[in-house]
Amino acid sequence: MEMASRREEHADPTWEAVGMEEEPNKPEKDRDESPAGDVAPENGRGKRWCAVEREEAETRRGWHGELKKTNSWKMVRFQEPSSEDDPLEKDSSSESLFPEFASEEWTGISFEKLFGKEDWEYITDDKLLRKKVQKPAGPSDPRPIWGQQVTVKMQAVLEDRTVVEKDHKSLFVIGERDVNQALEECVLSMHKGEITLLLADSQYAYGLVGREPDIPAWAPLLYQLQLLDIADKADPLNLPVSDRIRIGNQKRERGNFHFQREEYSMAARAYCLALDVLTTCESPRGNSGDGGEQEEREVRDYRVKCLNNLATAQLKLDKYNEALHASRDVLALDPNNVKSLYRAGKILSDLSQYKEAMELLKRALKLEPTTKAIHAELSKLVKRQSGGKAPQEQRAGPPPPAPELLGDNAVAPFLLASKRSTSVVSWKLILGALAVALGSLVASLVLTARN
Repeated sequence: MEMASRREEHADPTWEAVGMEEEPNKPEKDRDESPAGDVAPENGRGKRWCAVEREEAETRRGWHGELKKTNSWKMVRFQEPSSEDDPLEKDSSSESLFPEFASEEWTGISFEKLFGKEDWEYITDDKLLRKKVQKPAGPSDPRPIWGQQVTVKMQAVLEDRTVVEKDHKSLFVIGERDVNQALEECVLSMHKGEITLLLADSQYAYGLVGREPDIPAWAPLLYQLQLLDIADKADPLNLPVSDRIRIGNQKRERGNFHFQREEYSMAARAYCLALDVLTTCESPRGNSGDGGEQEEREVRDYRVKCLNNLATAQLKLDKYNEALHASRDVLALDPNNVKSLYRAGKILSDLSQYKEAMELLKRALKLEPTTKAIHAELSKLVKRQSGGKAPQEQRAGPPPPAPELLGDNAVAPFLLASKRSTSVVSWKLILGALAVALGSLVASLVLTARN
């Protein structure tokens, strides 16, 4: 079957939505704050490695009117594992986090004029990301590198100076796209302790889609931020299970965000990062007993959610083998997961592996016998096995009686039908021949009379 038709079949609305374990259309403000790509098979140690090429989503317009391809991003707050949530640190009021650095650029100048100022430094070659240092760091203060974890105090405003992002301590890993591209690019250019203004064109922030309900489409942003700390990324195996669950869920939430924006490659990448954190090995703190087993079961449950979401994103990218692999990983953890049974059966059917597809779909049907999508896929599978025609399409009238109801004379009706059909054909041939002979006789009589 052609890939185009496969993709169309996998767009079944009944089952496409259930691939997202979270409610994908749920507003971000209603979600818990601690909430593409090519994926290689898991190696012998069970770790999933991602080689997700960066997907450039829709074409988005730059500040100066150019049309460029880019991704759009969303801020996700990451807290230290040992820190407690402080409501004051998530304040979104208009009160500035940097009252001693309330410069004219921050309070009133239009963004277009700021892009044209000469005392601002270009961070990127396209000149759409600029910064101005307000408090320089010392010459010996370090700068972060790709893959390190940083802590940043930041706030962001629209051109009318409406505050849209604010955080006393935002924790993220550079390169994992936990925050928007503008912040990652700027932090890489900063020293520890530095305070700077960052002017970001929309394509480095939230682009064409924006971010409901506060950031409109094509909106550039002005940031004020300070780099507070730099550290190496923590090894998930050295974290307690509760922190692995928290961080893994944050990554999964990030993947759901990208999935809603149809940035499927970035969504797949986020789900893979979540799976790297959601390991099922024993906690390094030596948790044991009922509490430790319960946490391990919780980790496995979240892995199932991430794997299901990953498979759904990979289907959107037409990566059928990767989606099949993720679905089989789900079944290894949860053999009765109906979503993965259906998805794997559907993919195997498309790949002409009918025997295994039939087994999986029958298992799914046994678990959920009223689901129409499973019935429909089983009908397609039977049609494919019969050579492209369903049995009901091969006959015009009502079905013949079942052989077991006819006893030893089960073939008699078919033989009688064959004889009746032969006799009807013979009489038609005789009548046709008589008509031709009669016509010839009449024609000859007419010619004779004329002569």
